[in-house]
Amino acid sequence: MAARRSAPHGGTFTATLFRYPGKGGWHFAPVPARLSPPDRLAWGRAPVEAVVDGVTWRTSVWVGKDGRTLLAVPARVRGTKGAGDRVRVTLRFNL
Repeated sequence: MAARRSAPHGGTFTATLFRYPGKGGWHFAPVPARLSPPDRLAWGRAPVEAVVDGVTWRTSVWVGKDGRTLLAVPARVRGTKGAGDRVRVTLRFNL
């Protein structure tokens, strides 16, 4: 059963990308706690429409091992940006 709590339906923020360590590690944008999704599905994920620096796609955010909500940002979206670079993110939750 998904946890329910009061939270917005999304929002816009600026994030600093980080790369998960290891070969083939993904790049993530941490989602501020104030914009954490109101509901979650299996494995702590929440479907979203994400916009990063003007590129829109459907994906999910999820809770990382450290408790933060994370948005994976694929290479096709981030372009030449990588770990340490800042991106502008808009999330719309699809729950």
